[in-house]
Order: sequence, then C-alpha cells, then structure tokens
Amino acid sequence: MATQANSVPHPTLISGIHNRWHPDIPPIVTVKPGQTFKIDCVDAGGAHVGNNDSSDDVKSADLTALHFLSGPIAVEGAEPGDCLVVDILDVKPFDEMPWGYTGIFELENGGGLFAREFNSKAAKAIWDLNGIYATSRHIPGVRFAGIIHPGLIGTAPSAELLGTWNKREGELIEAHGVSVPPVAFPPEPIGAYIGQDLDPELVKKISKEGARTIPGRENGGNCDIKNLSRGSRCYFPVFVKGANLSVGDLHFSQGDMSFCGGIEMAGVITLSTSIIKGGIENFALKQPIFLPSPIDPLYSQKLVFEGLNVDIHGDGKQYNMDATVAYKQAALNAIAYLMKIGYTREQCYLLLSAAPVESHVGAVVDSPNACVTLGIPTGIFDHDILPNTDGLVEKDFGQCAIRSDGIV
Repeated sequence: MATQANSVPHPTLISGIHNRWHPDIPPIVTVKPGQTFKIDCVDAGGAHVGNNDSSDDVKSADLTALHFLSGPIAVEGAEPGDCLVVDILDVKPFDEMPWGYTGIFELENGGGLFAREFNSKAAKAIWDLNGIYATSRHIPGVRFAGIIHPGLIGTAPSAELLGTWNKREGELIEAHGVSVPPVAFPPEPIGAYIGQDLDPELVKKISKEGARTIPGRENGGNCDIKNLSRGSRCYFPVFVKGANLSVGDLHFSQGDMSFCGGIEMAGVITLSTSIIKGGIENFALKQPIFLPSPIDPLYSQKLVFEGLNVDIHGDGKQYNMDATVAYKQAALNAIAYLMKIGYTREQCYLLLSAAPVESHVGAVVDSPNACVTLGIPTGIFDHDILPNTDGLVEKDFGQCAIRSDGIV
C-alpha cells in the first residue's frame, strides 16, 4: 500500500567531482547505512567528447584529467578495517542524453590494448541508447542489449596505502624508462581537479600526491567489470573514516576485456550501503569482492575465437604462459575474421570494446601456451556471421568517425 512514508523519492546527491584518489579529500555528503540515494555522474572525459562524426575530440582528450568521479561520500559509522557493502540498485543514462561513445586513443595519448600493433590514431563510434539497446550509425548492422554499470567505483585510500601505490608504480615507471604508451601514470598536478573550495595548500598537496584514477587498485577503482550492473553487491575494504566512496565512468555496455573503453555515458546511479565491522580481517579482504548482477542479456550462441601466447599476428615469438599475449591473439583473430565480413579494423576494435563479448581463460597449466578465448554473441548482428561452405559475404559498412585529416 502506498503511504506518505514509502512514497518519498530517493534523494539525488549532486556530488562534488574529483579526479584523484587521496585520503585528504573531504566527503561532500554523509549517508546512513541502509539509506538509498542517487548520484549524478558526468562521463569519464568530463563532456569533452561530443555527439558528432569526427574523432578530433578523442585525439585532443586531456588524459591528465581522466576520470571525473562523483564523491567522496562518507558512510556514517564506517571505520578503517571495516567492509563497506555497496548495493548497485540501478544505473541509467540521463533522459536528456540518450547516447554514449566508444573511442580509440592515439598511440601517443593514452593508447590502448593494440596501440603499438595498430599505431593507433583517434577514432570513435557514437551509440544511440534506446531502452536497453544500443545501435550506432558508425558501426551498421549491430544492435545489442547493454549491461549498464559503473566502470569505476571504490573507497578512498589511507595515506599509507597511497604511499604504497605511488612507490610501486614509480618503480615500475623507472624500470621501463620512457615507454609509449606509458606503463603507468604517476601523480600529476596538471589536470588535477578536487571540486571543492579547500585551503590552497591542501589542494596543492592533493594535486601533488593524488593517485591517478586510470588503473584499478586495492580500493576498487577503474576495474571495468561489466557485470557490476543492477542488482550487484560490492564488498570494499575501508581505509579511512567514513570509507569515502566515489563512483563514475558509467558504461552503457562493455565486453569482458575492453580494448579502448566501453560505451561511455553520463547518467545516474542508485546505491545503498551497509557496514560489516572488521570485514578486512574477517574476510581476508585484500581487494574488493563482488556479487555480479543476476541480469544478463540472453545471447546463448557465441562465435568463440581462441588465442595462444604465440605472436602469430606479429613476429611469431613464443611466450611462456602469458595470458595477456594469448588474449590479444584471440582478439586479433576475431578482428581479422570480422574484417572479412566488411568491417574496418577501427570498427572491429570499437565493436569488441563495446559489445557484451565474453572472454575466458581456458588453460594456464599446459606449458608453454596459455589459452584464452573471446566469444562474440552472433545475435547482436542483423546478418549471418557464421562460417559456411560458401564462404563469408563481405559487405560495405562504411567507416566509424575518424580524424578530420582522414588519418586512421
């Protein structure tokens, strides 16, 4: 029965925006355990990429400012050593912005999984979001249901943990020297945004020390787990008083392992939290634990591509039990196949980043070759993509949005 008590809408907390992890960023709001609330989120790039037919905005993206997170949000009663339980109740795009994008970064500006192999140049696809489905004028012949999720969600690090991150990632950078794309992204005051009117010295400290949000870490962060959708539950370690939860980088859809980002979108996420006291010790919680969403698109048939850790698409080098090399070979096999149907390399790259593809580690015990698979749902295409005795039918699917100078 509807009553005044149960008919009160859940509040929307228009949070501060920040793009660094640091324990000294104060919470902008405090919620009570069990309270349901909504958070508005800008897209990962801060509305820099537009709904148009050029990738110049991807080419010029300022990666020192990536990502823009809503928060921090303190949870009343959370203390270091606890486990913060976060229920993801809903995620959706803003009603006035029913579109998203997938972009390929330049080799010299962020790169991606195949940045070196492809000498990547900026490209993108705009996706129209209609209910649960996504279609793109830049990748014709495809329509799929999205698994909408936050690409980035996590708690604030303690000062000790932040120091650990910066030390180990700094050592990695030093060991590799100058690399393109970079092996890691150190603290960078340029592009740092705190989103609150704080003491200038504190802002300077946070900007100098704050960890970039590009990788996932012990606090969660940018893990891009596609099944953290509606109905998911997350168990995060708490490192500071209040936990200081932040969220952003919403995706309408993404594959298991994205090459260059899923379908980036702006939107609203609905959350509820609770606390398990002493959870870090009780659960051996070195990193977050997740219960994935019970909601998944029903794509039963998948065309599965195998990859081994032998660089058959490059110099033929044999690697030893390297699952990353094996995954890349599976993806390159899939891209080569889809190009036989008529899609360009850039369209394939973008499609496999955005569609609900599934990847699995098949074997990591049979030396020297690890085996990884990549499965593409056949039902997302409006044409047959299966191998047959007559061969594949090649069509003209045009090209995705590329740079205004025409270089791909």
